[in-house]
Amino acid sequence: MTPDRATLLDTGRRVIEIEARALDLLTASLDDNFAAAVEIILKARGRVIVSGMGKSGHVGRKIAATFASTGTPAQFVHPAEASHGDLGMVTPADVALVLSNSGETPELADIIAHTRRFSIPLIGVASREGSTLLRQSDVAILLPKAEEACGTGVVPTTSTTMTLALGDALAVALMEHRQFTPEDFRTYHPGGKLGARLSRVADLMHRDMPLVAMDTAMGDALLAISQKGFGVVGVTDDAGRLAGIITDGDLRRHMEGLLSRTAAEVMTAAPRTIDPGALAEKAVAVMNDRKITCLFAVDPVGDGRPLGILHIHDCLRAGVV
Repeated sequence: MTPDRATLLDTGRRVIEIEARALDLLTASLDDNFAAAVEIILKARGRVIVSGMGKSGHVGRKIAATFASTGTPAQFVHPAEASHGDLGMVTPADVALVLSNSGETPELADIIAHTRRFSIPLIGVASREGSTLLRQSDVAILLPKAEEACGTGVVPTTSTTMTLALGDALAVALMEHRQFTPEDFRTYHPGGKLGARLSRVADLMHRDMPLVAMDTAMGDALLAISQKGFGVVGVTDDAGRLAGIITDGDLRRHMEGLLSRTAAEVMTAAPRTIDPGALAEKAVAVMNDRKITCLFAVDPVGDGRPLGILHIHDCLRAGVV
């Protein structure tokens, strides 16, 4: 039997609306315990050990991954594995973040007892007030009462959404306190599209540059252009500073008597350059705006010497655009 699309659409919207209302409740319920949890994590000399069973465990893995990629060392420890030796991973320098919708998950008993035995700070997250987990926690975060979106009340849906959002809130609060930057994020996330977008010019530029002196004959300048394969050549003054650039446009404008000229006579003076520490994505924006294919990288606080050259094709290969 073919399902009725209108019914399916209504179900999807109902689920999202239920979970959205629950997130509003979570927003209103945050109190000093949230701030206390952030403070405990900031004071930790070790990692945040995240643990949870079942769906809470799946959410916990994501929270640990978000912490780790945003400057807060973290690791997920499965509660069942913890009971069979992995408790050795949890040290007094760490903070434990334990997740359980009911707060009574039996598999969590050993990891909770371990934190109490060795005075390891414990942040508990559960939706049942007075549950074992919240009573044993140094910081107890109570999720507000909200209906599960499944309709039967037994499938973790709304509760896992709230727990996931709470983990994101903790991660972002920690990020902002630590003034975590896009460059910092790239350090922990060098791969994939995000890593490519956060590549710096210095990561992609070529240090073997096409350069000639200002008094270089244009015949030799043309050789430098063809040998390096960038389609341009930089022109440096007596101090080695980048004074200009010769592009194919410059060649066309000076075609008459070209070989009788010097590089200084043909070049475009004071070309647009970029800081090698800038994001490659910024370099792409500059090249698109100026309708050019290359940029020389020059240290803005240095003596103006070119440090490298970046071609738009380098950015394409790296996946920046």
